[in-house]
This record gives sequence, C-alpha cells and structure tokens, in this order.
Amino acid sequence: MKEVKVNDNVIFGNNRPFVLIAGPCVIEEEERVLRIAEKIKAITDRLGIPYVFKSSYDKANRSSIDSFRGPGLESGLEILKKVKDKFGLPVISDVHTVEQAKSAAEVLDIMQIPAFLSRQTDLLVAAGETDKVINVKKGQFLAPWDIDQVVAKIESTGNEKILLTERGVSFGYNNLVVDMRSLPRMKKTGYPVVFDATHSVQLPGGAGDSSAGEREYVPYLTRAAVGAGIDAIFMEVHDEPEVALCDGPNMVPLDELEELLIKAKAIDEIVKEN
Repeated sequence: MKEVKVNDNVIFGNNRPFVLIAGPCVIEEEERVLRIAEKIKAITDRLGIPYVFKSSYDKANRSSIDSFRGPGLESGLEILKKVKDKFGLPVISDVHTVEQAKSAAEVLDIMQIPAFLSRQTDLLVAAGETDKVINVKKGQFLAPWDIDQVVAKIESTGNEKILLTERGVSFGYNNLVVDMRSLPRMKKTGYPVVFDATHSVQLPGGAGDSSAGEREYVPYLTRAAVGAGIDAIFMEVHDEPEVALCDGPNMVPLDELEELLIKAKAIDEIVKEN
C-alpha cells in the first residue's frame, strides 16, 4: 500500500496507527472552531493519535435552501489558517467547484471531495492538479469497486496522494448502511482507506428539511471499522451537538470523544500487531 504523508506527524497507511480527522461539521464561528480544535488536539496528544482538523467553509449540499452553509470560501479559509497557525495542525475542508480548488489549496493540507461530487471529473482533476493530498468521500450511490475509476481520474494528473473514505451507502429512503466488506475492497486500490463514522449514521433528509442521525451507533461502527484495518477515522465532533447548525444528530459530543478513541486505539494496536 502507498503511504500518504501530510507532514512528519501525520502519515496514512502501511500499518501505521490510525489518523483521526475530526472537527465540527461546518464552521459556525471562529471562537468555537478554535476552542474545539484546541480540545481535540489535547485529547489526541494525550493518546498519541495523529490528528487532522476538519470543518467545512461551505456545505453546498444542505437539504433546505434555508439551511446554514457556513461562512464561505474566503472567511472560512481565514479561520482554518488560524487553526493551522495557532495549533500546528493540518486542516481539511470540502471543495465543491473547480474554481475553488486553487484558492483552497493555498490553505488546506488535504482537499476533500464531497460524496455527492465523487464522480465529477473536472473537480477531481482540478483537485489532483493542486498536488495536495486528496480525500474522496465515496458517494452513497457507488459500489466499492466503482472507486477504482475515481482513483484513475486523480492519478491522471500525476497525483498519487489519495485517501478514500467510506461513509455508508443508500439503503432505501432516508437511510444509510455500512457494508464492512467495502473497506478491504477499497484497499485493493493500493491507497489508504478512511472510515467516516458520523456520516455513516446520518439519516439523509430524515427530519424533512434537514438530515437526522443516530449518533448512538457511532462507537459500534468505529470499533468494527478499526477491527477491519482502516487507516483513519473521520468523525464530526461538536461541544454542543444539540445546538449545532449542521448535522447535530450524528456528531459526536466532545466530552465523549476521548473514551471512544481509547477503545478504538486498543483495537487498532491489536490489529496492527497481527
């Protein structure tokens, strides 16, 4: 398997300890973003877990036209840069258009392709051409083997710094299910695989004008995915999910994160030793 290196502290793949990608779903306000980043960093430092901060400057696929989307590209990147500068953390955020790719690459360490856009050729190529690490969320409508063509589109730019994320597949209306067989199948591409523990328990559109979620199942799916040998865990974390402006029902409460990670790390160490 190829290793994907972000910096000396964050390297994905080749039987290394899992990396955590985490933060609030969307940038709500600067103070909250910095506070959450600081607290998650303290937890991962204690546990010795490599950490990448995640939050979206724009959520372009919200259920309703009235849903909060975030501060936008320019303001959002400014806040993410403050996270980098203040805490020394690499950052990741969603890129939705070809036009965003170049500007986002000036700040982001990892460019994330949202699941609904995972087959958009022009976007994949534009992201690949930045020569940044690219994390593709496998679309809810894709089979695990469909990701091979997504990989080929990015590789066509000469960029082989690719991460592949499983986030569940559509299962009837307003529901997702995770087929754990997809994790080893996606690894056959030769690239590190990430498990998105919180979007996998999302109920898309389940609340009518927004998505619902079942966060109580996050720990179970996380442990199962770590047991299957994934290279990173993606999860959205908030200090007050009940008042979050996006994806509150499936985000992990910040005060529950450490216990969840302790258990996941114990499983990861057993898997990587065998």
